[in-house]
Amino acid sequence: MTAAGVAATLTAVLAAAPGSAAADPAPAGRATVEVEIPGPENGTVAGSGHTDVPADGRDRPTARLSAAEKADDGAVTKLVDNGATTDRLDIVIVGDGYTTGELGRFRADAQEKWAELTAVEPYTTYRNLFNVWTIDAVSRQSGVSGDPDRGTVRDTALGSYFWCDDIERLLCIDQDKVDGYVAKAPEADLVIVLANSTKYGGAGYNQPSPTLGYEGISTASAGNVQSGQVAIHETGHSLGKLADEYFYPGYPGYERYTGPEPADSNTSTLSAAALAGQRAKWYRWLGETSPDGGTIGAYEGGGYYVAGLNRPTDNSLMRSVGKPFNLPGVEAMIAGFYRHAKVVTAATPTDRTLRLRHTAKVTVPRLTGQDGRQLKIRWYLDGKELKHFADRTRVRVSDLTLRLLDLRAHRLSVTAEDRTPSVRDPKIAATLKSTVDWRIRL
Repeated sequence: MTAAGVAATLTAVLAAAPGSAAADPAPAGRATVEVEIPGPENGTVAGSGHTDVPADGRDRPTARLSAAEKADDGAVTKLVDNGATTDRLDIVIVGDGYTTGELGRFRADAQEKWAELTAVEPYTTYRNLFNVWTIDAVSRQSGVSGDPDRGTVRDTALGSYFWCDDIERLLCIDQDKVDGYVAKAPEADLVIVLANSTKYGGAGYNQPSPTLGYEGISTASAGNVQSGQVAIHETGHSLGKLADEYFYPGYPGYERYTGPEPADSNTSTLSAAALAGQRAKWYRWLGETSPDGGTIGAYEGGGYYVAGLNRPTDNSLMRSVGKPFNLPGVEAMIAGFYRHAKVVTAATPTDRTLRLRHTAKVTVPRLTGQDGRQLKIRWYLDGKELKHFADRTRVRVSDLTLRLLDLRAHRLSVTAEDRTPSVRDPKIAATLKSTVDWRIRL
């Protein structure tokens, strides 16, 4: 069985795991969705494996769901504006359990969670590649079901509830209700649902949406710091496509992995020597000091197995909350950012022909963070680099030294490239650049 396949069968193991349980399977014909269970509140482990829950949340306590009857229900606000949705990774934050009078607090909670997210690398460096949208989901009652106790039932817009699948800290939602609100945003690449609660809990819905196209949903309690850390861990799955690096000592069937090499970039059956010899997975990082402590190697345990699978470092965010991503994890996250974001945007429309009096202008995001890296900007005329225009964000057509009697059409292009030292895989590095071009005729 591959590491990815473990998730589908882990529920049976988790039924006996401390602090969690497995509920009866959903009735036949009801759609289910796989979610990641957060680790226990009194520990540091980021997760407790995966389980299947009803996509519509119907194992929650019986309650009506608030109808969209308020004038401000569904209002969309651009909390962070870094450019056009086509060139940015768009995060949509929806609140649940907030009444009309609490919408101001919801937006403040969303701002706080965004600050928590961008305190973690590589989000810190790449924060200007993101737009953040908030959507007001107005609930009839304040708070969510299952808080403070299992018998508490509240009427909320998204049907958020603790005790999902009989697990107190598992915070589930009605995914169709969430999608109904998310569809109101101009674009969604990643979704965060904030429950109006201080109780510890969350969930990771890490399958891409077949209808709206976003990468996944992370749920979290707005007023619980540790829940926010779990939500960041979930983006390691949805954006970074990273495997879990935690494991379960003492549980039958997970003592040793004996399957083939997993597809995940951060787990491997190979030793450090074998990774280097075969130039596999994270071999380019071997021996480097990692932000989460220690050096990159091959540490036994990962993908839920105590042995047989190795992870790059001892204790990254894909294993424990409050830790940073390790170096291979940072690289994978950056790759995920650039699946949605571009580093150059045309400020001069590209759908018209430029003349002698025109100027070609672009904008590039400012990258911040630990190493002060800069984007490399290069200009080309008919494929030939104009080296004296390097790193400019505007070029006048009159400066191109084209002959006035030249009746041919020419192509002016500009490429911005992120040459970050945090990416060593050439295949990923090739995706960290983008180009815009214009047609020129004198």
